[in-house]
Amino acid sequence: MTFQLGRCSVILSLVLLFCGCAVGPNFTRPPTQVSQNWLEGSDPRLKTGAAEYRNWWGVFNDPALDKLIDRAYRENLSLRIAGVRVLQARAQLGIAVGELFPQTQQAFGYLQYNRISERSPQAAVSNKNLSYRQTEIGLQASWELDFWGKFRRGVESANASLMASVADYDSALVTLTADVANNYITIRALERRLDIARQNAESQKESLRLVEARFRYGTVSELDIEQAKTVLNNTLATIPPLESQLRQTKDALSVLLGLPPNDLTDFLKGPSEIPVSPPQAVVGIPADLLRRRPDVRSAQYQAAAQCAQIGVAKADLYPALSLTGNFGLLSSDVGRFNLSDMFQWKSHTFQVGPSVQWNILNYGRITNNVRVQDARFQQLLITYQNVVLSAQQDVEDNLIAFLKAQDRAGFLAQSVEAARKSLDLSIRQYREGTVDFTTVLVAQQALLSGQDSLASTLGTVSTGLVGVYRALGGGWEVREGKDLLPPEVVKEMAKRTNWGKLLKPASYNIPPTEEPKPTIRLPDW
Repeated sequence: MTFQLGRCSVILSLVLLFCGCAVGPNFTRPPTQVSQNWLEGSDPRLKTGAAEYRNWWGVFNDPALDKLIDRAYRENLSLRIAGVRVLQARAQLGIAVGELFPQTQQAFGYLQYNRISERSPQAAVSNKNLSYRQTEIGLQASWELDFWGKFRRGVESANASLMASVADYDSALVTLTADVANNYITIRALERRLDIARQNAESQKESLRLVEARFRYGTVSELDIEQAKTVLNNTLATIPPLESQLRQTKDALSVLLGLPPNDLTDFLKGPSEIPVSPPQAVVGIPADLLRRRPDVRSAQYQAAAQCAQIGVAKADLYPALSLTGNFGLLSSDVGRFNLSDMFQWKSHTFQVGPSVQWNILNYGRITNNVRVQDARFQQLLITYQNVVLSAQQDVEDNLIAFLKAQDRAGFLAQSVEAARKSLDLSIRQYREGTVDFTTVLVAQQALLSGQDSLASTLGTVSTGLVGVYRALGGGWEVREGKDLLPPEVVKEMAKRTNWGKLLKPASYNIPPTEEPKPTIRLPDW
């Protein structure tokens, strides 16, 4: 027995010596086409230096917006779902790490009553009783050694999947902050447009009273009255759609805040002004997107996770070496033995030794599974490259929209000023009788149209800047150093299931100067 144990020790030592290898490719980030500078980088309204987007919404200097985003970060339900998925990925990593250790570890025990057939071979050669009882207790274990790196690749894949889930959480946070800001800006723009429509309606009512007075004195025809009513009612008709949009936008913002639809009076206190964008926007350089944008990082981690799956599949092409063993105490009541003898040392039994299993006739199933995993990996590599290109397009589209909206707002501001002067002049000349009422109506319509377009465009300028910061991947840093789930959710899950230490906060911060890499994170059981 000593010789056998020594031989097993030698075999185990040799196995562990060669366990450093792992079949399958190691992941490297694929080459991507990244521009050196933005197409609009020469515009003086853009700054391409070092950028920090942790609290990008602070550039609007709007306390109400800050309050809304803080509430959404704490209460948004979609973000909580993304946080729970991170916990799920941590648990999956724990399963993968567990495969590195003996896969089967069991304690067993049984008590059996056995009856041998009178026509069995045992009955033919024995005159003893054909029935007996037998009992046994013991331990057994089986350990498939990670000779080809199958389980290590599994851990590598699960770890990369975990980091992908964190990146997905960050992406959800980026989208959430942008959606809250966009809805808030839209609400302020709609409130401004409603004020403009109501103010113009009051002005047009004054014009109608003027025309009616002149009609009574016989200085104008009834045509002027009907034209004045037409313009007034057209203006009043613009108010209900704006009120409808305002209500719907508030409802959408309420859901983002984790609230049922309501008027958000407590959150929208203060001046009803459209948030004004700063004169300059800091945009960094295109290469920053590879580190900053969560969707780019997620695509990279997903590719890394699938790359490791190639190694998992390839390991099945080679023999699997396992160590198995069991130890127990067994006794029966056959002959001079008793069941109570089980606890004597002479009743012990054990088995230990290596075993090999090799799927040599798999009819191409394993080979084709490797090909399937490789094809999936190639798809994810191309997907990553496409995500990088799409990210650059996203930034460029929002940059040009932001800049051109500013240009349009400048022209509209001049147009509104001219329309206001034109209306004043037309009313004065109408009172003097030098122009007809049609001139006044045209001036009123031009002013209303210009003011409404200017208010809408000012909102577009601000939402354009929001789009720029969203496209640059700003906002997810607010979760650094914080748990991904609120305390009440953590408490509920801990009450329902034993999560061990997995519910405790974990650091997933990415150094600002380093490329994100799927380093292995061993879980706490």
